[in-house]
Amino acid sequence: MKNKLCMLLLASGIGLFSCAEQDLPKEYTDSVNVFIGTGGHGHTFPGATLPHGMVQLSPDTRLFGWDACSGYYYDDTSIMGFTHTHLSGTGIGDYGDILFMPVVGEKPLIAGTAENPDEGYRSRFSHEQESARPGYYQVLLQDDSINVELTATLRAGLHRYTYPKASDARLIVDMEPTIHGHQHPVTQIRVVNDSTIAGMKYTVGWAKRHYVYFYAVFSSPFDYKLYSGTEYQPDSTSVTVNTAKAVMSFRNLPADGRVLAKVGISSVDEEGARLNVEAEIPNWDFEGVMKQANTAWNEALGKIDIETSDNDSRTVFYTSLYHAFIQPSLASDVDGRYRTMGHEIKQDASYTNYTVFSLWDTFRAAHPLYTIVTPEQNQAFIRSLLRKYDEGGILPKWELASNETGTMIGYHAVSVIADAMMKKQCDFDVKKALEACIRSSVYDTTGVTPMMDRQILNGKLMPVSIKYKNELGYIPCDKVGGSVSQGLEFAYNDWLIAQMMKEHNRKDLYDKYMELSRNYRNYFDPETKLMRGRLSDGSWITPFDPASVQRPSNYVEGNAWQWAWFVPQDVEGLMELVGGQKSFEAHLDTLFTTSSELTGDPNAAADVTGMIGQYAHGNEPSHHIPYLYNYAGAPRKTQALVDHILRTLYHNDPNGLSGNEDVGQMSAWYALSAMGFYSFCPGRPVYEIGRPIFDKVTIHLSNGKDFVIQAKNNSVENKYIRSMKLNGEDLAEPRFSHFDLMKGGELIFEMEN
Repeated sequence: MKNKLCMLLLASGIGLFSCAEQDLPKEYTDSVNVFIGTGGHGHTFPGATLPHGMVQLSPDTRLFGWDACSGYYYDDTSIMGFTHTHLSGTGIGDYGDILFMPVVGEKPLIAGTAENPDEGYRSRFSHEQESARPGYYQVLLQDDSINVELTATLRAGLHRYTYPKASDARLIVDMEPTIHGHQHPVTQIRVVNDSTIAGMKYTVGWAKRHYVYFYAVFSSPFDYKLYSGTEYQPDSTSVTVNTAKAVMSFRNLPADGRVLAKVGISSVDEEGARLNVEAEIPNWDFEGVMKQANTAWNEALGKIDIETSDNDSRTVFYTSLYHAFIQPSLASDVDGRYRTMGHEIKQDASYTNYTVFSLWDTFRAAHPLYTIVTPEQNQAFIRSLLRKYDEGGILPKWELASNETGTMIGYHAVSVIADAMMKKQCDFDVKKALEACIRSSVYDTTGVTPMMDRQILNGKLMPVSIKYKNELGYIPCDKVGGSVSQGLEFAYNDWLIAQMMKEHNRKDLYDKYMELSRNYRNYFDPETKLMRGRLSDGSWITPFDPASVQRPSNYVEGNAWQWAWFVPQDVEGLMELVGGQKSFEAHLDTLFTTSSELTGDPNAAADVTGMIGQYAHGNEPSHHIPYLYNYAGAPRKTQALVDHILRTLYHNDPNGLSGNEDVGQMSAWYALSAMGFYSFCPGRPVYEIGRPIFDKVTIHLSNGKDFVIQAKNNSVENKYIRSMKLNGEDLAEPRFSHFDLMKGGELIFEMEN
């Protein structure tokens, strides 16, 4: 990848650095393959973005279907254009806003199809003429021989197109395409002058009210035509319609054929987009912006150094960090203005707004990873969650573009807040945080912003299942779908609230929430030793097929096998229910050795992937399970399983993920586990030890200290830990404290076969 990129940079005349291998400085970005996850069902995108940036400037190859969630799919052979917003690894599609497509000559004003690109402005491309690295993307559009290069700042994208010399160079700006084809009732394009356009797009999609404004300045003057759909609007300098489009024809194409476009975006207004691009890209220095992006990524990735002779594992590791740092996304303009959950515009220079909170996924490993390497950033995320609580009346569940989507289950903003609080990372309003966490656990649909979609509020964000778990101690499966999964996650969430109450000497609330946390016992079926749905009369639902995956069912994105183990807050209690340590170990063995065949609805099994027996690593409910053997007195089984997952379910390949990236969670599991430990129960500041695959890891902590992990006598064969020493002292159990990690020091493993 590196050598191909060098040749392309030289061919396009960038000349930023020498491309001889020995002349390249050691950079962490050299070890990132941004195409990992763009195939299979990873749903990642390869385009230019910065850590937690507002802009994700990337090519779109498809808009429809499950594998279009990020807009790009590696097996596709044509590109329809380049848009400025994308989601990383989600299972639902949205964004893909403000499409730019450079072309030569007259083209139809529709994108065309993958089967017949010639019927639209879509262009064929080849991976042999495509390259990318963090903060930079390049591709040759073969149909018109246009070389496209993209880079980005936090709030703006910079395009560079190299047209064939003396060609009829044009650019199509199309406000119609949206990932998954969501409705866009209003779009606008306005010609500011002969080198600047601006506009907006309002979409009603997964995010019910999504606003994106843009301000684009070009390095060459243009003539233009504006369209409503495909209908030309003569003598217009602005169109505000359902599907605004524009075609710019560049005058006096430079001798080198290059045209640059600086594009700022904003969720606030056009003025915000203008200020963003003028502040962040004040000139036409493409190489400078690309270098700044590379520097930003090197600083982010350089928080962890690894030593290994396995280059593929190195690439997977740093790509995992890269994916973990893409989102949540910045959602404040340079002047401090942002859009609230009530869709008001406010200004606060002391506050930074963020969006894209996939909390059901990321509470497990992504946010715990942040508490280690970027704790200040994680606390900024929490401040944003609490601001959204102020604005909306309730903590977010799955927030997107100042909208609550209500997607998934539990109330895991509580998980993120509790994990930080129990790790003494409290640069936020703790009193408000405690209030907000309790509010999430109580069934009360009042006091929520009128702008909230009532169906989302009543059906998802504040489901009646909360009322049932508080009053009955379980959620009747004949009343509510996903009852078992919801009940197990509520029990964990309530345990977290209990821990926070204990920390703040609220014994009454501690006792109450500890009792609620034990509700998981009400789903345990002693006959099958699995978690099973109960009817309103308290009886078990029948028939019962543990391998069944259906929608609706008693489980969410999984079956009874995968959900039997979600009691991270009380493994000892679960073990007791199963019959003790040995029975628990044997029961775990059955999970990993039983047939991987799933029954029920094949369409409902799309998320249940990465199978080892009935364990499904491709989806989040399973992620803590391999570490349960540590509690069963069989840590070597944890070590063997973690080694197997790291080596067989993650690859340096477009199809390198066994399931959706899910906004950093899938990759964060790898990053933590490859270093040798995992955040088994966020909210308890303890890490479970697995199998370190690198010879040495150095975590550069924000407090200036280093935590070093060494695996001596390490090899593919030597996957078992013979001994563990933390700062010279033997570890009696396969776990250690977060506070020991943050003090700096050294964790040394002696490995054996």
